[in-house]
Amino acid sequence: MALFEQMRANMGKLLKSIDRYNPKNLATLEHYVETQAKESAHVSEAILTVLKLYQFNPAFFQTTVTAQILLKALTNLPHTDFTLCNCMINQAHQEERPIRQILYLRELLETCHFQAFW
Repeated sequence: MALFEQMRANMGKLLKSIDRYNPKNLATLEHYVETQAKESAHVSEAILTVLKLYQFNPAFFQTTVTAQILLKALTNLPHTDFTLCNCMINQAHQEERPIRQILYLRELLETCHFQAFW
């Protein structure tokens, strides 16, 4: 946990700097997203920065990282994180298998089809 706190402090500095949207930092930010998933943490600013970098640099898009972001946002319902993240993902990528499945899970939750969800 101390390692994660150190990482959080470093990311906080990065996210406040001019290098926030530097594509060279994308790998570091993706690693931070993966660490958030493992540590059950949620830092919206980092998640949204990754998605914004994917918008600016479509060639760097990672389906697995985006799926982790959406799953993380799904666990934060009823807050609007999921909707915001979803709006930042290109429509073509929303048709990819893991992302499409997560969007379906969100639909089940929002329409109160809990048995089908579980």
